Amino acid sequence: MALLDHATQAARRAVPLPPPDALQARFEPMTAARLDAVLAIEQSAYSHPWTRRNLTDSLAAGHLAQCLLGGDELLGYLIAMPGYREMHLLNITVAPAHQRQGWARLMLDALVLWSRTLRADWLWLEVRASNARAQQVYLRRGFSRVGLRKGYYPLRHGAREDAVVMSLPLDYE
Repeated sequence: MALLDHATQAARRAVPLPPPDALQARFEPMTAARLDAVLAIEQSAYSHPWTRRNLTDSLAAGHLAQCLLGGDELLGYLIAMPGYREMHLLNITVAPAHQRQGWARLMLDALVLWSRTLRADWLWLEVRASNARAQQVYLRRGFSRVGLRKGYYPLRHGAREDAVVMSLPLDYE
């Protein structure tokens, strides 16, 4: 009965419920021991994936790097760089086999909470201009489009793609 009440209240507030398996999912810090699994997802999800060096540099720099696990399976991960009163999302990826199940939203919600604990006022990110699906996830989460970075992302054959800059104010109510 409590779950039904929670669901009814969430629906009234238009707050999406977490994916059904979210209660079994957990976050763990990204470590060097998980990099092979992270790289496998990175390479399957992107035409220009991060390299092992990109990942190890982020870990060495002390960026917030978290893996989302369902049992022993890596569902996704995020990497964010804290700054003065802000957080910059550098990479958020859901394994292709688990996309469109709400995991990105769950990771974004967790990142918002972690950012607030660090007293960040803003959460920033860049997203490929062609990635309409990701932009919709961010817009539904409350982000706004605030700018454009020309030629930010690499494409095939030396071409470049613009990045849409998005931000989310982190309110402390």
